[in-house]
Order: sequence, then C-alpha cells, then structure tokens
Amino acid sequence: MIRKNTEYPLQPPRERGTGRAFLFALVMHALLGFFLYHGIQWQNSTPEGEQAELWTEVPDSAIPHPVVTPPPAPVAPAPPVRDEQADIALQEKKRQQQEAARAAQLAEQQRQLKLKEQQEAEAKRQQQLAAEQAAQLAAQKAAKLKQQQAQQQQQQQQQAEKLKQQQLAEQQKQQQLKEQQEQQQKQAQAEAQKKAEAEKAAKAKAQAEAAAQAKKQLDADRRARLAQMQGLAGGVGGSSSSSNGLGKSGTGSGSGGTAASPGYADKVRRLVLQHVNWGGETEGLETVIAVRCSPDGNQLSANITHSSGNAAWDAAALRAVKASDPMPRDVNGKTPDYFTITLRPAA
Repeated sequence: MIRKNTEYPLQPPRERGTGRAFLFALVMHALLGFFLYHGIQWQNSTPEGEQAELWTEVPDSAIPHPVVTPPPAPVAPAPPVRDEQADIALQEKKRQQQEAARAAQLAEQQRQLKLKEQQEAEAKRQQQLAAEQAAQLAAQKAAKLKQQQAQQQQQQQQQAEKLKQQQLAEQQKQQQLKEQQEQQQKQAQAEAQKKAEAEKAAKAKAQAEAAAQAKKQLDADRRARLAQMQGLAGGVGGSSSSSNGLGKSGTGSGSGGTAASPGYADKVRRLVLQHVNWGGETEGLETVIAVRCSPDGNQLSANITHSSGNAAWDAAALRAVKASDPMPRDVNGKTPDYFTITLRPAA
C-alpha cells in the first residue's frame, strides 16, 4: 500500500517493508561472503609433509670409518587428499550461493525497477493530479470571474433602471408642476379676465348711469329751452316734433338732439341696421344707445343707456352703432350733437 504525502506531492512515496528487505539483503551478503571465504581457504593453505628415516645394518667386521651421510633428498609434498564428494558439494553450494546472489541481485534490480516505475507512475499521477487541480482552479476562477462580471452587469443594469425610473419620476414631477403652474396661470388669467370683465361691466354701468344722467339733464335742458321758446312765441301752436319714433321689430329708432328733422331718425335706423350681425334669440331684446357726434357726423362717443339683459345682443348693437361712423347729416347739413338709438333684433 502506498501512502500519499500531501505536503510534497511530487516526492515518491515510501514503500512499507523497505528496511526489512535491506536488512535481509545485508544478512544474505554477509553469509555469502562467509561461505566463500571458508570454502576456498583450503586451496590457499600448504599441507604439512611427512618425514621418514631409513636405517641400514652395519656389519661387525667392518672397520669403522666415518660415514658421510648424504643430505636427505627433499621430499615432495604429498598431494592433498581431496574429497570429491565434498568438493562437489562445495561447488554445488557455491553455485547455489551464486545463483541465490544473482537471484537476489535480479530481484533487487526488479524491485528497484518496479519502485522506479511506481515512482514514475506516482510522479505522472501527481503531475496529472496537479494539472487537473490547476485546470479545476482555473475553471473555478473563470466561473467566479464570470459570475462577478454578471453581477456587475446586473448591478449596472439595476442602477441604469433605477436612474431611468428616477429621471422618469422627475419628468413626471416636472410635468405635474408645469401642469399645476399652467392651471394656476389659467386660473389667474380667468380670475383676471373675470375681474376685468367685472370692472368693465361696472365701468359700463357707471358710464350708462352717467349717460342716463346726462340724457336726463339734456332732456331737462331741452324741455326748458322748448318751454322758453314757446313762452317767447306767445304760447303759439303745440309742441314741435321731437323726432322720436318707435321702430318696428328688427328696426331702431332715434331721437334727435337739438334741431333734428322728423326724417333724421329713419336715416340713422337704416344706416345702423346695415351693420347689425345677430343670430341668437330675438324675443324681448331692446337696447338703447346714446350717441354724441360732431357737426360733421364723426362719433365722439357711443354708450349703452338701457341694457336688454343679454350682454351678447348689447355688444352686437353697440358694434353696429360704432360701425355706422360717421353718422348721416340732417337737412341743415349738420349732425345733431346728441341723440339716442333704440335697437331690436330682427325676428
């Protein structure tokens, strides 16, 4: 079983039982050396030779004389006695030891080769694992980066949408404020127009009242002058024609001022009726307009002295009178300085 080392992934793992294998190999080598040493020791030692003495019998009759004893001849060492069976057993044992040594060496080489292959395979596996881890880390990093980019894009879109909504809300607020301002302005204009109309109506009313008062005063003066003239004439012949005439429906009548001829009212009526433009109701409408003119007929003023109750018809009648400028002259070549015109719409 190979134990993984997480601290050093490229270091080959240590194999269990390696120490016992080395110890066993050491013991085997020691035994092999011992057997080889003691197995060849007999070939290096010189065997001891054997010595023998030879004695010859000397006759008694022989005169003794010194005998020269030749030096003994060297004795050749006896050849060692070899035990063929022991030699064969020793050679067989030696061969077995050599074969065992070769087998142990081959086994060691195979073990070293297997260990090297295992180391290479483990290194290759570690490299492949490191490559896979690097690829996985790169993929995780890329996925994380992609997720961050997606989150940033989503945040940007949310911010853009929020900004767009804020701009839209601001535009709506500005539009509402503008509409409120326009409405307030319209209300102010309506109130101002209403106030101006009220002021205009009050002014017209005041002018009408003033004209009525002036008319009354002029009538009083005219009656006073007529009474004076009648008194000076010695009370002769009845009252002179006042040139007052009542128009028919859709016509107007005028009363002359000082020295107006009887037919002057018809001239004024025909002239004014040419400028009347009215398409509304006609029943019960009657407007009296007081006119002041210069002797050549140019209008100096034209004011409503009696309203019909219909402001539209009163305005149309007043426009018709003003459109009749200059007024026609009387038979004496001059236009009366003051007279009134009564207008009714045509049926």
